[in-house]
Amino acid sequence: MKRIAVLTSGGDAPGMNANVRAVVRTGRHYGLEVYGIIGGYSGLIEGNFIKLDTAQTANIISKGGTILKTSRSKEFMQTGGRMAAIHKLRNAGIDGLVVCGGDGTFHGAHALWVEHKFPVVGTPGTIDNDLFGTDYTIGYDTAINTCAEAIDKIRDTAESHGRVFIIEVMGRHAGFIAMDVGVSCGAEFIAVPETVTNTDILYQRILENGKDKRTIVIVGEGDELGDAHQLSILLKEKYDIASHVTILGHIQRGGSPTVRDRVLASHLGVEAVKALLDGQTDVMVGEMNHQIVLTPLEETWIRKKPLRDYLIELSDILV
Repeated sequence: MKRIAVLTSGGDAPGMNANVRAVVRTGRHYGLEVYGIIGGYSGLIEGNFIKLDTAQTANIISKGGTILKTSRSKEFMQTGGRMAAIHKLRNAGIDGLVVCGGDGTFHGAHALWVEHKFPVVGTPGTIDNDLFGTDYTIGYDTAINTCAEAIDKIRDTAESHGRVFIIEVMGRHAGFIAMDVGVSCGAEFIAVPETVTNTDILYQRILENGKDKRTIVIVGEGDELGDAHQLSILLKEKYDIASHVTILGHIQRGGSPTVRDRVLASHLGVEAVKALLDGQTDVMVGEMNHQIVLTPLEETWIRKKPLRDYLIELSDILV
C-alpha cells in the first residue's frame, strides 16, 4: 500500500478535521501519499482529489466542520455510482480509503468492499453517538457541551419568567444527546426515542414544580410523540399548559471541537491508517473502555447501541 485517501461524509461533526489531520500525518509517517476527497462520496464519483501534506493540515485541529466538505450522494447509493467511484480510485492509484461519518457513510463504505473488494476503514464521525462499536463518536462531546451551554442560558430566562420550556435536541434514532444534556442541565423531564414518553408524569412534574415556576423539558427529535412542537401542542390541548419551544438545531454541529473530541479523533485517525496497513478492511475503528477495537462495518448499524440504564435511572431520581 503506497497511496491512501480520506473523505468525510454525511452530517458534519466537530473533530472531523482533527481526524483528517491524523490520517494525513500518520500516512506520511509510514511513507504513504495521502489524498483528500473533496465533497464526500459525490467528490469521489467526480474524482475531486487533492494531495494533502502536513502544511495543508497544520492549523485545522481546532476548526469545526470539515475542510474536505461533505455531502449525501444519491448517485453513490446506486450500483453505477459506486462503479464510477471505484474507477476514479483505481485510476488515481489509491490503494485504501478512510471514511469518517455515520451509518449512512458506513453503508456506502461497506458496499465498496462487498462489490469491489476495495480496502476501506471507517472512523465514527457523528454527533448522535449512535454507532455500535465505540463508547463515543467524534463530535458527540462537543455537541453535548454546546447544548448544555445553550440550555443553561435558556434556564435563566425560564427562571425569570416562570415558564415551561421545551428544548429539542438532535438524535433522530438515539437519545444520547438528550439524556446527557438533560441530566447535566437539571431538566425536569427528558423524552428520548428509547423510552415511552408518559405525558401524565410530565404534567405531574410541572404541577409539583409549580405552574408559575421554571420547568425545563428536553426532547430528542426522534421521540415517539413527535418533535418539541408536537409535545407543546399536546400539553396545551390535554392539560392546558402553555410552553415555549426552542429547537437548538444545527448549532449542535458547529464550533471548535472540545479537547476530548480532538484527542479521540486523532487517536482513531492514527489507528485507521494502521488498520489499513495491517490488511484490515470493512471495519470501523472505535474506542471502548479506553481500548481500540475494530468492528465490522455492518455490525455498527445492525447492532443497537443501548442507552445506558444508569442515565435513565439518574433522570428519574434527580428531577
